[in-house]
Amino acid sequence: MTTNTAPAAVYRRGLRLLLDKNVPGWIDLWDENGILEFPFAPDGWPQRLEGRAAVAAYMRGYPEHIDLHDFPHVEIHQTLAPQTIVVEMRGVGRLVETGGPFDVSYIAVVTVKDGLITHYRDYWNPLALQDPATHFAGSPR
Repeated sequence: MTTNTAPAAVYRRGLRLLLDKNVPGWIDLWDENGILEFPFAPDGWPQRLEGRAAVAAYMRGYPEHIDLHDFPHVEIHQTLAPQTIVVEMRGVGRLVETGGPFDVSYIAVVTVKDGLITHYRDYWNPLALQDPATHFAGSPR
């Protein structure tokens, strides 16, 4: 069976892996030199991660802090650059530590080459971090 390496297919596969709490599988979708950026990251949170290892370290504790249930809205837009998509989406679930709701809107600009994510700019809503239980990313908070 061949795997679809189109950017939208890779992205949707990544969402499924996150819902399955398969962070290692999600990391496998990344190019060795992939870059993950958070242009709206609050103070104390990383703004740029360089390389698959850095992305893996950042995501290591994700399932222990965020119990992701669904992406009720995912809209993928193809850009004029065939390897790049823009994604509008919303992730919902619960915060493991408090049991409180997790409801975050995202816009992502994602580039995929040869079936691997090479660049991911995540424009997530930092207001969702007002609950300290959302902290999971190795920042000193």
